[in-house]
Amino acid sequence: MNREEKAKYIDDLATQLNDANVVYLADTAELTVEAVNQLRRRCYQSNISIRVVKNTLLAKAIEKVEDKNFGELSTVLSGSTSILFSEVGNAPAKLIKDFRAKNPKPLLKGAYIDEAVFIGDNQLDALVAIKSKEEVIGDIIGLLQSPAKNVISALKGQGGKIAGILKTLEERA
Repeated sequence: MNREEKAKYIDDLATQLNDANVVYLADTAELTVEAVNQLRRRCYQSNISIRVVKNTLLAKAIEKVEDKNFGELSTVLSGSTSILFSEVGNAPAKLIKDFRAKNPKPLLKGAYIDEAVFIGDNQLDALVAIKSKEEVIGDIIGLLQSPAKNVISALKGQGGKIAGILKTLEERA
């Protein structure tokens, strides 16, 4: 790869990093070709883009991105690195955890999710537990509806009692 090709590669990678809100870095070294193909297939099925990158080129691309602060993410760039892009914050973490049920790797090096940086494989369980945007919206709607449902049911119940009392009073008079 000559200098012009490297510069274009870095620019393309920087554009991808700038556009993505969910970026995972994983160590996929020592996986067999068959295991890598399975991982790629699962990524494709889960709408996750996976790409093997050179650490030096990724570090330069991270430096080029001005709109985002990737924090200490560049400190984990050693050995073989694969980068995973997704729209859902916990999808790559779930995929990695599920894939590791049968394989020793990939290991999570780090992740960037909506301005939060996670470093190390020990963060995998925390990343799996992160709720997606749709799940959070559903929880909020459920919480907002709960008091309204209670008020409506109370009014219905009390309304029946009040109507009964008024009818009884009317009959007495």
